[in-house]
Amino acid sequence: MKPETIGLPQARRIALAAQGFGGKRHDAPGGNHLQRVIGKVQLHQIDSVNVLTRAHYLPAFSRLGAYDTADLDQLAWGPKRQRRLFEYWAHEASLLPFDMHPLLRWRMARADRGETGWSGMRAYAGERRAEAMAVLERIRGEGPMAASDFEAHKGQSGWWEWSAIKRTLEWLFWAGHITTTTRRRAFERVYDLPERVLPAAVLATATPPDEEAHRALIERAARAHGIATDKELRDYFRQSPEQARAAIASLAEEGVLIPVAVEGGRPAWLHRDARQPRRVEARALLAPFDPLIWERDRTERLFGFRYRIEIYVPAEKRMHGYYVLPFLLGDRLVARVDLKADRAQARLLVRAVHLEPDAPAHTGEALAEELQAMAGWLGLEAVHHG
Repeated sequence: MKPETIGLPQARRIALAAQGFGGKRHDAPGGNHLQRVIGKVQLHQIDSVNVLTRAHYLPAFSRLGAYDTADLDQLAWGPKRQRRLFEYWAHEASLLPFDMHPLLRWRMARADRGETGWSGMRAYAGERRAEAMAVLERIRGEGPMAASDFEAHKGQSGWWEWSAIKRTLEWLFWAGHITTTTRRRAFERVYDLPERVLPAAVLATATPPDEEAHRALIERAARAHGIATDKELRDYFRQSPEQARAAIASLAEEGVLIPVAVEGGRPAWLHRDARQPRRVEARALLAPFDPLIWERDRTERLFGFRYRIEIYVPAEKRMHGYYVLPFLLGDRLVARVDLKADRAQARLLVRAVHLEPDAPAHTGEALAEELQAMAGWLGLEAVHHG
């Protein structure tokens, strides 16, 4: 039977509904609302850039409106009894719900064997393992520690200035020997043993066979996407084609994934539970690392919106700006805005606005309202253009 063809507007609405857009914004969204958002998107990507606010705070604001970021901090780094999230490598460095922990232990095991992770870390799985275990024992004996707490790391600074101790800690983290217990003021990770950070019930949950974990991850990616290609499904949690192939086939055979074609003929999969709304009334500024748009080819196909982050592009060669957020209005991406939080002057700086050629007439008004909402959420007193 020939797969059903789904038009681009409907595919966009399916994707937006799956990602939690178009719902009612609450006056004071709390922890339960945050957990529902994370239940839909499955993770919040972490990034070190703090031009506007930390990237992991933005997806919930885009979907909920002005929530208290302290609620997310509590879910991620609060007392053990209040935690619901943990840090690990998923799409990239991410905050994840606890039930994801067993599904990613295959990645921890591969890192422990030196089969994954950055090349500079892999030696700690082999010839430098004793060195890594000595660091682990120091944390076990002395309690939570950050890279800056080790004498060997003193004098090192900056994201890219990785000392041997930082590489050691990163390998221990990838391999699941340690996890993040908190973040310090400069957003530095503080590490501790998983059994002292995560609830015992999480660690006691059985580890599924690798094939079951990959199947579960693909199913979650399909729910989060609503509609997606093979590549998009496996990219969500960074699975390889080999890891994803059997999982996709199994889910298709069971009817969880329904083969469809998106307008233009590209084969895709529709999750059987995906909502197919006739309209989506959304209004949101999107972080560069929002799961709706982090797969740039998908963003271009679904929305006709070519988006690249230009942080590392020399200023004179940037097309749109340094930290540019796409603006979602209805079911379309209609503009991009270069923003910066000027905390010293309590202003949200709008350094540039670029409208799409087909942006509707009310885009400016809607964007102004969203910028005011973002400024208030960030504790800034004014929106300043220029």
